[in-house]
Amino acid sequence: MFRLEADPVLPAETDERRQLRAVLRELLAESCGSEAVREQAESPRGHDPVLWNRLAREIGVHGLAVPEEYGGAGYTFAELAVALEETGRVLCPAPLLSTVVLTGHALAGSGDQEACARWLPDIAGGARTATVAGCLHPADVRAERGPSGWLLRGEADFVPDGEGSDLLLVMARAPDGQRVFACEPDPATCDRTARRVLDPTRRQARIRFRAAQAEPVGEAGQAPEIADEVLDAGRVALAAEHVGGAAHALDAVLDHVSRRTQFGRAIGSFQAVKHRLADLLVVVEGARSASAYASACLAGGAPELPVAASVAAVVCTGAYRLATTEYVQLHGGIGFTWEHPAHLYLRRARADEALFGTGDDHRLRLAGLLGLSGRTG
Repeated sequence: MFRLEADPVLPAETDERRQLRAVLRELLAESCGSEAVREQAESPRGHDPVLWNRLAREIGVHGLAVPEEYGGAGYTFAELAVALEETGRVLCPAPLLSTVVLTGHALAGSGDQEACARWLPDIAGGARTATVAGCLHPADVRAERGPSGWLLRGEADFVPDGEGSDLLLVMARAPDGQRVFACEPDPATCDRTARRVLDPTRRQARIRFRAAQAEPVGEAGQAPEIADEVLDAGRVALAAEHVGGAAHALDAVLDHVSRRTQFGRAIGSFQAVKHRLADLLVVVEGARSASAYASACLAGGAPELPVAASVAAVVCTGAYRLATTEYVQLHGGIGFTWEHPAHLYLRRARADEALFGTGDDHRLRLAGLLGLSGRTG
Protein backbone atom coordinates (compact mmCIF):
# COMPACT_ATOMS: atom_id res chain seq x y z
CA MET A 1 0.00 0.00 0.00
CA PHE A 2 1.22 3.50 -0.80
CA ARG A 3 1.57 5.63 2.34
CA LEU A 4 1.59 9.42 2.40
CA GLU A 5 4.48 10.85 4.38
CA ALA A 6 5.40 14.41 5.28
CA ASP A 7 4.09 16.90 2.74
CA PRO A 8 6.72 18.41 0.44
CA VAL A 9 7.12 22.16 0.64
CA LEU A 10 4.94 23.80 -2.00
CA PRO A 11 6.92 25.98 -4.41
CA ALA A 12 6.38 29.59 -3.36
CA GLU A 13 6.09 32.31 -5.97
CA THR A 14 9.56 33.74 -5.33
CA ASP A 15 10.83 36.98 -6.88
CA GLU A 16 12.77 34.93 -9.45
CA ARG A 17 9.68 32.99 -10.45
CA ARG A 18 7.59 36.15 -10.68
CA GLN A 19 10.22 37.75 -12.90
CA LEU A 20 10.40 34.63 -15.06
CA ARG A 21 6.62 34.63 -15.42
CA ALA A 22 6.54 38.32 -16.35
CA VAL A 23 9.31 38.03 -18.95
CA LEU A 24 7.75 34.95 -20.52
CA ARG A 25 4.27 36.44 -20.61
CA GLU A 26 5.57 39.52 -22.41
CA LEU A 27 7.56 37.50 -24.95
CA LEU A 28 4.78 35.01 -25.61
CA ALA A 29 2.18 37.76 -25.96
CA GLU A 30 4.27 39.13 -28.84
CA SER A 31 4.99 35.76 -30.46
CA CYS A 32 1.99 33.53 -29.79
CA GLY A 33 -1.22 35.28 -30.67
CA SER A 34 -3.87 32.91 -32.00
CA GLU A 35 -3.03 33.59 -35.66
CA ALA A 36 0.71 33.22 -35.01
CA VAL A 37 0.09 29.90 -33.23
CA ARG A 38 -1.89 28.60 -36.22
CA GLU A 39 0.91 29.63 -38.59
CA GLN A 40 3.59 28.01 -36.41
CA ALA A 41 1.59 24.80 -36.09
CA GLU A 42 1.20 24.59 -39.88
CA SER A 43 4.88 25.31 -40.61
CA PRO A 44 7.27 22.51 -41.65
CA ARG A 45 8.78 22.21 -38.14
CA GLY A 46 5.51 22.75 -36.33
CA HIS A 47 6.94 25.59 -34.27
CA ASP A 48 8.86 28.85 -34.65
CA PRO A 49 12.64 28.19 -34.53
CA VAL A 50 13.33 31.84 -33.71
CA LEU A 51 11.07 31.70 -30.66
CA TRP A 52 12.56 28.32 -29.71
CA ASN A 53 16.05 29.84 -29.67
CA ARG A 54 14.92 32.90 -27.76
CA LEU A 55 13.30 30.75 -25.08
CA ALA A 56 16.49 28.72 -24.77
CA ARG A 57 19.20 31.35 -25.08
CA GLU A 58 17.66 34.62 -23.91
CA ILE A 59 15.55 33.27 -21.05
CA GLY A 60 17.11 29.85 -20.47
CA VAL A 61 13.81 27.96 -20.27
CA HIS A 62 15.19 24.70 -21.66
CA GLY A 63 17.93 24.46 -19.06
CA LEU A 64 16.01 25.55 -15.97
CA ALA A 65 15.84 22.06 -14.45
CA VAL A 66 19.02 20.71 -16.06
CA PRO A 67 22.02 20.36 -13.69
CA GLU A 68 24.81 22.89 -14.16
CA GLU A 69 27.29 20.14 -14.98
CA TYR A 70 25.27 19.43 -18.13
CA GLY A 71 24.93 23.03 -19.25
CA GLY A 72 21.74 23.90 -17.37
CA ALA A 73 20.83 26.47 -14.73
CA GLY A 74 20.52 23.92 -11.92
CA TYR A 75 17.07 24.97 -10.72
CA THR A 76 14.21 22.52 -10.15
CA PHE A 77 11.02 21.52 -11.88
CA ALA A 78 9.21 24.20 -9.87
CA GLU A 79 10.83 26.86 -12.06
CA LEU A 80 10.18 24.89 -15.24
CA ALA A 81 6.53 24.56 -14.22
CA VAL A 82 6.22 28.35 -14.34
CA ALA A 83 7.42 28.31 -17.94
CA LEU A 84 5.09 25.44 -18.86
CA GLU A 85 2.12 27.26 -17.36
CA GLU A 86 2.90 30.33 -19.45
CA THR A 87 3.43 28.37 -22.68
CA GLY A 88 0.21 26.48 -21.99
CA ARG A 89 -1.57 29.77 -21.51
CA VAL A 90 -0.91 30.73 -25.15
CA LEU A 91 -0.77 27.20 -26.66
CA CYS A 92 2.85 27.73 -27.71
CA PRO A 93 3.53 24.81 -30.09
CA ALA A 94 7.25 24.63 -29.29
CA PRO A 95 8.17 21.03 -28.31
CA LEU A 96 9.10 21.80 -24.70
CA LEU A 97 7.09 18.89 -23.33
CA SER A 98 8.74 16.28 -25.53
CA THR A 99 12.26 17.74 -25.54
CA VAL A 100 12.80 19.21 -22.11
CA VAL A 101 10.42 17.22 -19.92
CA LEU A 102 10.12 13.75 -21.45
CA THR A 103 13.59 13.35 -22.96
CA GLY A 104 15.28 15.29 -20.17
CA HIS A 105 13.78 13.03 -17.51
CA ALA A 106 14.51 9.90 -19.52
CA LEU A 107 18.19 10.82 -19.72
CA ALA A 108 18.41 11.86 -16.07
CA GLY A 109 16.51 8.77 -14.93
CA SER A 110 18.87 6.47 -16.81
CA GLY A 111 21.78 7.47 -14.59
CA ASP A 112 23.99 7.25 -17.69
CA GLN A 113 26.46 10.10 -17.17
CA GLU A 114 28.02 9.67 -20.59
CA ALA A 115 24.65 9.94 -22.33
CA CYS A 116 23.68 12.93 -20.19
CA ALA A 117 26.95 14.69 -20.96
CA ARG A 118 26.44 14.06 -24.67
CA TRP A 119 22.80 15.04 -25.09
CA LEU A 120 21.66 17.31 -22.24
CA PRO A 121 23.86 20.35 -23.09
CA ASP A 122 22.33 20.53 -26.56
CA ILE A 123 18.84 20.22 -25.10
CA ALA A 124 19.54 22.89 -22.49
CA GLY A 125 20.95 25.23 -25.13
CA GLY A 126 18.11 24.76 -27.59
CA ALA A 127 20.40 23.25 -30.23
CA ARG A 128 18.50 19.97 -30.43
CA THR A 129 14.87 18.88 -30.23
CA ALA A 130 14.12 15.41 -28.90
CA THR A 131 11.36 13.04 -27.92
CA VAL A 132 10.70 9.58 -26.50
CA ALA A 133 9.17 6.64 -28.37
CA GLY A 134 7.46 3.71 -26.67
CA CYS A 135 6.59 5.49 -23.40
CA LEU A 136 3.17 6.94 -24.11
CA HIS A 137 2.09 3.98 -26.23
CA PRO A 138 3.60 0.48 -26.43
CA ALA A 139 6.04 0.18 -29.31
CA ASP A 140 6.96 -2.88 -31.32
CA VAL A 141 10.68 -2.13 -31.61
CA ARG A 142 13.53 -4.59 -31.17
CA ALA A 143 17.25 -3.96 -30.95
CA GLU A 144 19.90 -6.24 -32.35
CA ARG A 145 23.65 -6.09 -32.62
CA GLY A 146 24.99 -5.31 -36.07
CA PRO A 147 28.53 -5.23 -37.48
CA SER A 148 29.05 -1.65 -36.30
CA GLY A 149 26.78 -1.43 -33.26
CA TRP A 150 23.13 -1.64 -32.26
CA LEU A 151 20.35 -1.53 -34.86
CA LEU A 152 16.64 -0.82 -34.32
CA ARG A 153 13.84 -2.50 -36.23
CA GLY A 154 10.10 -2.10 -35.82
CA GLU A 155 7.56 0.65 -35.31
CA ALA A 156 6.51 3.20 -32.71
CA ASP A 157 3.26 5.10 -33.16
CA PHE A 158 1.83 8.38 -31.89
CA VAL A 159 5.26 9.67 -30.91
CA PRO A 160 4.94 13.30 -29.71
CA ASP A 161 6.81 15.66 -32.05
CA GLY A 162 8.31 12.56 -33.63
CA GLU A 163 8.27 13.85 -37.19
CA GLY A 164 10.82 16.62 -36.68
CA SER A 165 12.82 15.68 -33.57
CA ASP A 166 16.60 15.55 -33.90
CA LEU A 167 16.98 12.83 -31.25
CA LEU A 168 14.79 9.84 -30.37
CA LEU A 169 14.99 7.92 -27.10
CA VAL A 170 13.40 4.59 -27.96
CA MET A 171 12.15 1.84 -25.65
CA ALA A 172 13.15 -1.38 -27.41
CA ARG A 173 13.47 -5.11 -26.73
CA ALA A 174 17.09 -6.24 -26.69
CA PRO A 175 18.50 -9.74 -26.16
CA ASP A 176 19.46 -8.77 -22.59
CA GLY A 177 16.13 -7.13 -21.70
CA GLN A 178 14.08 -4.01 -22.31
CA ARG A 179 16.42 -1.07 -22.90
CA VAL A 180 16.48 2.59 -23.89
CA PHE A 181 18.33 3.51 -27.07
CA ALA A 182 19.32 6.90 -28.45
CA CYS A 183 18.80 7.29 -32.17
CA GLU A 184 19.56 10.23 -34.42
CA PRO A 185 17.00 9.54 -37.15
CA ASP A 186 18.34 9.15 -40.67
CA PRO A 187 15.81 9.24 -43.55
CA ALA A 188 17.57 6.22 -45.04
CA THR A 189 16.68 4.03 -42.05
CA CYS A 190 13.81 5.90 -40.31
CA ASP A 191 10.46 6.51 -41.96
CA ARG A 192 8.56 9.23 -40.11
CA THR A 193 4.93 9.89 -40.96
CA ALA A 194 2.86 12.67 -39.40
CA ARG A 195 -0.36 11.49 -37.80
CA ARG A 196 -3.56 13.44 -38.27
CA VAL A 197 -4.49 14.44 -34.73
CA LEU A 198 -7.18 16.56 -33.09
CA ASP A 199 -4.77 19.16 -31.72
CA PRO A 200 -2.68 20.76 -34.49
CA THR A 201 -0.41 22.48 -31.94
CA ARG A 202 0.89 19.16 -30.56
CA ARG A 203 2.11 16.96 -33.39
CA GLN A 204 2.45 13.18 -33.28
CA ALA A 205 4.03 10.76 -35.73
CA ARG A 206 4.50 7.12 -36.61
CA ILE A 207 8.14 6.05 -36.85
CA ARG A 208 9.32 2.93 -38.63
CA PHE A 209 12.89 1.81 -37.92
CA ARG A 210 14.70 -0.12 -40.65
CA ALA A 211 18.07 -1.13 -39.20
CA ALA A 212 18.51 2.34 -37.69
CA GLN A 213 21.78 2.97 -35.90
CA ALA A 214 21.35 3.46 -32.15
CA GLU A 215 23.30 3.63 -28.90
CA PRO A 216 22.18 2.13 -25.57
CA VAL A 217 21.33 4.51 -22.74
CA GLY A 218 21.48 3.16 -19.20
CA GLU A 219 21.43 -0.51 -18.25
CA ALA A 220 19.53 -3.53 -19.56
CA GLY A 221 16.08 -4.00 -18.04
CA GLN A 222 15.91 -0.36 -16.95
CA ALA A 223 13.39 0.82 -19.55
CA PRO A 224 10.13 0.14 -17.60
CA GLU A 225 11.36 2.12 -14.61
CA ILE A 226 12.48 5.01 -16.81
CA ALA A 227 9.14 4.94 -18.64
CA ASP A 228 7.24 5.23 -15.34
CA GLU A 229 9.35 8.23 -14.30
CA VAL A 230 8.93 9.88 -17.69
CA LEU A 231 5.16 9.41 -17.65
CA ASP A 232 4.79 10.95 -14.18
CA ALA A 233 6.97 13.90 -15.20
CA GLY A 234 4.82 14.32 -18.30
CA ARG A 235 1.64 14.27 -16.22
CA VAL A 236 2.94 16.96 -13.89
CA ALA A 237 4.12 19.08 -16.83
CA LEU A 238 0.79 18.69 -18.59
CA ALA A 239 -1.03 19.74 -15.41
CA ALA A 240 0.97 22.99 -15.36
CA GLU A 241 0.10 23.62 -19.02
CA HIS A 242 -3.56 22.97 -18.29
CA VAL A 243 -3.60 25.47 -15.44
CA GLY A 244 -2.24 28.10 -17.82
CA GLY A 245 -4.76 27.23 -20.53
CA ALA A 246 -7.68 27.18 -18.11
CA ALA A 247 -6.63 30.53 -16.62
CA HIS A 248 -6.53 32.05 -20.11
CA ALA A 249 -10.00 30.70 -20.89
CA LEU A 250 -11.37 32.18 -17.67
CA ASP A 251 -9.77 35.58 -18.39
CA ALA A 252 -11.06 35.57 -21.97
CA VAL A 253 -14.60 34.74 -20.85
CA LEU A 254 -14.55 37.43 -18.16
CA ASP A 255 -13.43 40.00 -20.70
CA HIS A 256 -16.14 38.95 -23.14
CA VAL A 257 -19.07 38.92 -20.70
CA SER A 258 -18.01 42.31 -19.36
CA ARG A 259 -18.28 43.87 -22.84
CA ARG A 260 -21.07 41.85 -24.48
CA THR A 261 -24.51 43.33 -23.84
CA GLN A 262 -28.05 41.99 -24.08
CA PHE A 263 -31.22 43.87 -23.14
CA GLY A 264 -29.07 46.89 -22.36
CA ARG A 265 -26.91 45.07 -19.79
CA ALA A 266 -23.54 43.32 -19.82
CA ILE A 267 -24.25 39.58 -19.88
CA GLY A 268 -21.76 39.19 -17.05
CA SER A 269 -24.29 40.88 -14.77
CA PHE A 270 -26.81 38.05 -15.23
CA GLN A 271 -27.04 35.81 -12.20
CA ALA A 272 -26.78 32.57 -14.17
CA VAL A 273 -23.57 33.72 -15.85
CA LYS A 274 -22.13 34.84 -12.50
CA HIS A 275 -22.76 31.40 -11.03
CA ARG A 276 -21.03 29.66 -13.93
CA LEU A 277 -18.01 31.93 -13.67
CA ALA A 278 -17.79 31.52 -9.89
CA ASP A 279 -17.89 27.74 -10.26
CA LEU A 280 -15.19 27.91 -12.95
CA LEU A 281 -12.96 30.08 -10.76
CA VAL A 282 -13.19 27.56 -7.90
CA VAL A 283 -12.30 24.70 -10.26
CA VAL A 284 -9.34 26.57 -11.79
CA GLU A 285 -7.92 27.49 -8.38
CA GLY A 286 -8.29 23.88 -7.26
CA ALA A 287 -6.34 22.80 -10.33
CA ARG A 288 -3.66 25.37 -9.54
CA SER A 289 -3.22 23.85 -6.08
CA ALA A 290 -3.07 20.28 -7.42
CA SER A 291 -0.51 21.32 -10.03
CA ALA A 292 1.64 23.16 -7.48
CA TYR A 293 1.67 20.15 -5.16
CA ALA A 294 2.62 17.78 -7.96
CA SER A 295 5.37 20.15 -9.12
CA ALA A 296 6.74 20.29 -5.57
CA CYS A 297 6.77 16.49 -5.38
CA LEU A 298 8.62 16.21 -8.70
CA ALA A 299 11.05 18.99 -7.81
CA GLY A 300 11.90 17.39 -4.47
CA GLY A 301 11.86 13.74 -5.55
CA ALA A 302 9.10 13.02 -3.02
CA PRO A 303 7.72 9.47 -2.71
CA GLU A 304 4.21 10.92 -3.09
CA LEU A 305 4.91 11.77 -6.74
CA PRO A 306 2.88 8.92 -8.32
CA VAL A 307 -0.21 9.88 -6.31
CA ALA A 308 0.31 13.61 -6.82
CA ALA A 309 0.85 13.18 -10.56
CA SER A 310 -2.35 11.19 -11.06
CA VAL A 311 -4.36 13.53 -8.84
CA ALA A 312 -3.08 16.50 -10.83
CA ALA A 313 -3.91 14.70 -14.07
CA VAL A 314 -7.51 14.15 -13.00
CA VAL A 315 -8.07 17.60 -11.46
CA CYS A 316 -6.27 19.74 -14.03
CA THR A 317 -7.64 17.87 -17.04
CA GLY A 318 -11.16 18.26 -15.66
CA ALA A 319 -10.63 21.96 -15.01
CA TYR A 320 -9.30 22.49 -18.53
CA ARG A 321 -12.26 20.64 -20.04
CA LEU A 322 -14.74 22.80 -18.11
CA ALA A 323 -12.85 26.03 -18.85
CA THR A 324 -12.70 25.41 -22.58
CA THR A 325 -16.36 24.36 -22.68
CA GLU A 326 -17.35 27.63 -21.02
CA TYR A 327 -14.93 29.49 -23.31
CA VAL A 328 -16.88 28.27 -26.33
CA GLN A 329 -20.41 28.43 -24.93
CA LEU A 330 -20.27 31.83 -23.24
CA HIS A 331 -18.95 33.40 -26.44
CA GLY A 332 -22.18 32.39 -28.13
CA GLY A 333 -22.31 31.73 -31.88
CA ILE A 334 -18.81 33.08 -32.60
CA GLY A 335 -17.36 30.66 -30.07
CA PHE A 336 -18.51 27.71 -32.16
CA THR A 337 -16.55 28.79 -35.25
CA TRP A 338 -13.10 27.41 -36.10
CA GLU A 339 -11.82 30.95 -36.63
CA HIS A 340 -12.24 31.79 -32.94
CA PRO A 341 -9.26 31.06 -30.61
CA ALA A 342 -11.54 29.11 -28.27
CA HIS A 343 -11.47 26.16 -30.66
CA LEU A 344 -7.69 25.84 -30.41
CA TYR A 345 -7.99 25.55 -26.63
CA LEU A 346 -10.92 23.15 -26.89
CA ARG A 347 -8.92 20.86 -29.17
CA ARG A 348 -5.87 20.98 -26.90
CA ALA A 349 -7.99 20.13 -23.86
CA ARG A 350 -9.74 17.21 -25.53
CA ALA A 351 -6.60 15.76 -27.10
CA ASP A 352 -4.60 16.02 -23.86
CA GLU A 353 -7.21 14.08 -21.90
CA ALA A 354 -5.76 10.80 -23.14
CA LEU A 355 -2.12 11.80 -23.68
CA PHE A 356 -0.78 10.21 -20.48
CA GLY A 357 -3.81 8.15 -19.55
CA THR A 358 -7.50 9.03 -19.24
CA GLY A 359 -9.18 10.22 -16.07
CA ASP A 360 -10.54 6.71 -15.47
CA ASP A 361 -7.04 5.28 -15.91
CA HIS A 362 -5.73 7.61 -13.21
CA ARG A 363 -8.60 6.90 -10.82
CA LEU A 364 -7.87 3.18 -11.10
CA ARG A 365 -4.18 3.86 -10.57
CA LEU A 366 -4.93 5.97 -7.48
CA ALA A 367 -7.11 3.22 -6.07
CA GLY A 368 -4.19 0.81 -6.37
CA LEU A 369 -1.61 3.24 -4.98
CA LEU A 370 -3.80 4.09 -1.98
CA GLY A 371 -4.78 0.49 -1.31
CA LEU A 372 -8.43 1.02 -2.20
CA SER A 373 -8.76 -1.62 -4.90
CA GLY A 374 -11.53 -4.09 -4.23
CA ARG A 375 -13.11 -2.09 -1.42
CA THR A 376 -16.85 -1.44 -1.47
CA GLY A 377 -19.13 0.92 0.38
